[in-house]
Amino acid sequence: MTSSPSLPAAVLLDMDGTLVDTEPYWLATEHEVVERHGSTWSHEQGLKLVGQDLRTAARIILDETGLAGEPDDLVAELVAGVVERMRREGTPWRPGAQAFLALMAGAGVPCALVTMSYAEVTTAVVEGSPAGTFATVVSGDQVTHGKPHPEPYLTAASRLGVDVRRCVAIEDSPVGASSALAAGARTIAVPLMVDVAARPGLSRLRSLERLDLDLLGRILDGEDVDEVVATRA
Repeated sequence: MTSSPSLPAAVLLDMDGTLVDTEPYWLATEHEVVERHGSTWSHEQGLKLVGQDLRTAARIILDETGLAGEPDDLVAELVAGVVERMRREGTPWRPGAQAFLALMAGAGVPCALVTMSYAEVTTAVVEGSPAGTFATVVSGDQVTHGKPHPEPYLTAASRLGVDVRRCVAIEDSPVGASSALAAGARTIAVPLMVDVAARPGLSRLRSLERLDLDLLGRILDGEDVDEVVATRA
């Protein structure tokens, strides 16, 4: 006889780059906004912001470009630009994301969206998902300290009334993975735009399509699974 796999108290999911492939929207919007204000912004500079909270990202943009202005004003421009792109071009789901969410719903495991995007951006993803997909949403404008601080993941677990150490977090960036690990969640990285280095307590998968109940249970119970055997040059 084989025992049933352990189920997490909750699954805590990043949004941009993890569930939906919207990081290109952020990169394009950064270029557009910076150029509109008379400076330049490279793809490589944009990649350094992947996973950061928006106020931190805005401060970095202002510092590196020499543009005048307040971080919150820049954040508002970035958010508006990304929302417009999502309305115009749609919300591209990552492979396996919707199937994984359906699997969690079927298993009775609550899911939380834990993202540094603001509520205006998360609305499109939540509204494009079946009702009840996300038991709670923690957005970047709802926390004092953004990723890589543990607050976003601790907030999600607290809202759900569960022990974060019995949760599995899924991320796509080093910043996000650091936040989840610091909170104490069992953490999976599915890299997309940037590499995520191996570290103790972190599992790395090539795709959400691989994540079934058995593999999820093994990771929850302490196994580190690493399918990312080589990083991109």
